[in-house]
Amino acid sequence: MTARLEIICRHPLKGHGREELASVRLSGGQALPWDRVWAVAHDAARLDPEGGWSRCANFARGAKAPELMALESRLDEATGDLTLRHPAQGEITFRLGDEAAMARALDWLRPLNPQGRARPERIVTASQPLTDSAWPSVSVLSLDTLDDLAARMGIDLSPHRFRGNLWVRGWQPWQEFDLVGQEIAIGPVRLLVRERITRCKATTVDPATGHVAGDTLAALQSGWGHQDFGVYAEVITGGTIALGDEVLA
Repeated sequence: MTARLEIICRHPLKGHGREELASVRLSGGQALPWDRVWAVAHDAARLDPEGGWSRCANFARGAKAPELMALESRLDEATGDLTLRHPAQGEITFRLGDEAAMARALDWLRPLNPQGRARPERIVTASQPLTDSAWPSVSVLSLDTLDDLAARMGIDLSPHRFRGNLWVRGWQPWQEFDLVGQEIAIGPVRLLVRERITRCKATTVDPATGHVAGDTLAALQSGWGHQDFGVYAEVITGGTIALGDEVLA
């Protein structure tokens, strides 16, 4: 079976919404454009004082606030206007980089964060994308592996539980782990697969509802002896990729 690219997804505001794309242009050494460029720092955050990359523990995210997993987003690249939608909270549009607009967005987001935890304080950016890796990564995941995990759990699993960038259909389940240290090609783009992704409690949340439904971490541990799903890759050769492109490994 020929492996092909089936989903392209970005998350302009880290942990707050996802947006599917038909195509994207990748650049060498860079993350997927507009992916995790901004993030919501909480009131206990200790961000890099030089404005560089900071760990995910400094930001509001689905592992601590499950309702955030139900957010969808749409970015207007020309204006920087970001629209967030939530099944219970409705919709808001605000301009990234506009302090007054971002303060209004924080007020809108606060009810989605549980009481008793660090509270959203400000929307920040950094000198490099705020991916979960300390380097500008593009995450690559397998829909065949997702099907294998879903079959073990006996429930449907949305890809959006795993907040990936590029989803491939046509690999053997778990084949992506064997690709660490190797290059793959998607259309004209070449990526070096660098490491596996260890998962957190955000993946236990159904993104349709924002409610915990299905212990993915326990299923991974009991079935395969780890809590990893997907891989991080580095763009070696840039270019434009689109849904349906063949993936060569």
